[in-house]
Amino acid sequence: MANTIKHQGIVENINGSHLQVRIIQTSACASCSVKGHCTSADTKEKLVDVTVDNAASYQPGDHVWVMGELSMGALVVLFAFIFPFLILIISLFVFMALWNDELCSALCSLSLLIPYYCILWLNKSRMGRKFSFSIRPMN
Repeated sequence: MANTIKHQGIVENINGSHLQVRIIQTSACASCSVKGHCTSADTKEKLVDVTVDNAASYQPGDHVWVMGELSMGALVVLFAFIFPFLILIISLFVFMALWNDELCSALCSLSLLIPYYCILWLNKSRMGRKFSFSIRPMN
């Protein structure tokens, strides 16, 4: 259980084997007793799509736990932040060494992110299977 991320959620919609679950993502200080007097308290509602085999056992309004593996979060950070950052930095140094023109090097480095995100978008179904959530009823 230590390798999982858990959020409380409410089933909003059921469509076949797909459930749409609303979770409330809170910052650490959102549960503070003086959050009404502070501007840093932050809560956001998110809708999460979950595919389950036993969707008939859930009803809209049911309270559930939405769970994901901790390693999944690390991979998401890699694909969303680390890889694009490395593409930018490495390509910037390479283009600067080739051309010695800062503007062209920066624009070409930024343009390399377009195929990166296109590749991610083309593989979204495969990544959706890899980055999937599971649910379990609250007891």
